[in-house]
Amino acid sequence: MTKIHFDDSDDLIDICRDNAFKAVFTKNIPESQGALSDLVSAIIGRPLSVTTIIANEPPIDNLRDRQIRFDIKCKAKDGELVDVEMSLNPDAFEPLRLEFYASRLFTGQDIRGGEKEYDDLKQTYQIAILVKKHYFPDEDFFHTFEYYDAERKVSLGGRSRIITLELSKLELIVAKTPETMTASEHWAVFFRYLADKTKRQKINEIVQLEEGISMASAVLMTISRDEVERARLESEYKYEVDTQSKVVHAKREGLREGKREGKREGQNDVLELMKQGYTAEQIETKLAANRKVWKKSSSGK
Repeated sequence: MTKIHFDDSDDLIDICRDNAFKAVFTKNIPESQGALSDLVSAIIGRPLSVTTIIANEPPIDNLRDRQIRFDIKCKAKDGELVDVEMSLNPDAFEPLRLEFYASRLFTGQDIRGGEKEYDDLKQTYQIAILVKKHYFPDEDFFHTFEYYDAERKVSLGGRSRIITLELSKLELIVAKTPETMTASEHWAVFFRYLADKTKRQKINEIVQLEEGISMASAVLMTISRDEVERARLESEYKYEVDTQSKVVHAKREGLREGKREGKREGQNDVLELMKQGYTAEQIETKLAANRKVWKKSSSGK
């Protein structure tokens, strides 16, 4: 296929927005299918051909339920199951969430029947591309998790894996020449810096090296230039940000109201204790104890 070249003037949709990510990789065209297969292959470290996308969410052209977290659940040619997510603003509980859904992906396989056994279970991969925040204490952007005895350095040899790419840890990797990067690093840099016009030259070099990234770029460029498609994606993004903002605002209002209410209750407590004949020192001790209890209950501990 024709290689793609991004100009500085190209106004591209940010592929790290989860709805744009899904739009690029789930269209029923060879470029989307090829790009998805190459992306998954680069991340798991071996060739894998995606043949089926399992419809676990509304179709990409469906404008309802825009608050849904977009992910791509797919099946490979040999039956392996893969769930790929682009998480722009992942929550603090993201690692636990991934562990929960990785187990569901694996146990969702049906091996009931007279001709099946546990050995018929296929490999499953829960893949998360995390755009913001550092989740793990080291500086590595790529992690693979599986059942493992850490003390004795023994793997259970199971078929369920969680793979994470932290795009906030690419400062050293983006400084490398594209020829010295791995395939997973190519994809990570592409996701993280595609919208950064100061990195366009490096992105173009990566596009020339990776056929899958070239295919994804072609689809993204088409979407970016399609006014109707772009308007749809912008509408979804606006809805997502509006909803997130309302939730955060409500939380902050609740905290402010709690502080105001606490102050009023504190004043009433002081008056009541003074009526009962407590000294100033005794009152301060009691109020300090009450503040401790309130702080502990408000933190949920």
